[in-house]
Amino acid sequence: MSLTLLTGGARSGKSSLAVRRAERSGAPVVFVATGRASDEEMTDRIARHRAERPAGWTTLEEPLEVVAAVGQLPPGRSVIVDCLSLWLNNLMVRGDDEAAVVAQADGLGRWGTAYQGEVVVVTNEVGLGIVPMHALSRDYRDRLGRMNAAVARHADLAQLVVAGRTLTLDPVED
Repeated sequence: MSLTLLTGGARSGKSSLAVRRAERSGAPVVFVATGRASDEEMTDRIARHRAERPAGWTTLEEPLEVVAAVGQLPPGRSVIVDCLSLWLNNLMVRGDDEAAVVAQADGLGRWGTAYQGEVVVVTNEVGLGIVPMHALSRDYRDRLGRMNAAVARHADLAQLVVAGRTLTLDPVED
């Protein structure tokens, strides 16, 4: 029915906006969490996020096979995928090359446009600052930019979230 991409910096309000939109939808909500408890700080962060979600929501924790997981969801849900940034990290740790990563993001976008329900995908925008010093950081930045663009190509709505405010992004003309 509709796919929305929310991008922006850390703590800009992307996830909060996605949650408010899902709550207003009136549909059952499925929260697809891509984070992995790889250290104590992430373990604590994940626990806090779990506690913040309404009890009636379904949480699907899937750090790697996101497209396969969402492909199993029944229609009529409001789905939040949060977030591409952590998903990319997990895919890179697994050893996925850039082509595989972008193909998975494209698959998520195609699924999101075909899904019979509301889908909001949350991601970070990390390409607005200086060029990172290290090759791995540059690779991550570049891959995330390509992942974001792959999903955005399919999105009915793409918004940049800054300080809790949104700016609607126009499609790129060919």
